[in-house]
Amino acid sequence: MISNSEEASEAWALTWANELKPGNCVLLEGDLGAGKTVISRGICRGLGYHGFVHSPSYALVHEYPNSPAIFHIDLYRLPNGADLEEIGVDYYRFQEAITLIEWPQRLGNFELEWDYHIKIKHINETSRKIEIIRNLDL
Repeated sequence: MISNSEEASEAWALTWANELKPGNCVLLEGDLGAGKTVISRGICRGLGYHGFVHSPSYALVHEYPNSPAIFHIDLYRLPNGADLEEIGVDYYRFQEAITLIEWPQRLGNFELEWDYHIKIKHINETSRKIEIIRNLDL
């Protein structure tokens, strides 16, 4: 999918959120400014959450009260070798909630079951290529 604006990316994510079921984990990968949080916001809106959605870079996790609950995790600021079990990544993943994880490449060798991997690539200043990979092993 090619998006030519932030609004188009959010609108796409709002519709795509209908694919998700409680317990799903979505990885969001892309460079700084690619639109991971924009897509996260669209997913949250599509799931019925209308509160403020922003990157949890400093808090690591934002929990959005919703039905199902939404856990929004941002691993960008984690140092290499961080203890992801201590942070509770597994705890969030195995709830009957939707878990959104930005910067999954920071997981390193940490084994994490995921349902969807969204890769966002810059085409130019305003356009992005959005690719969805579904984990068929689950």
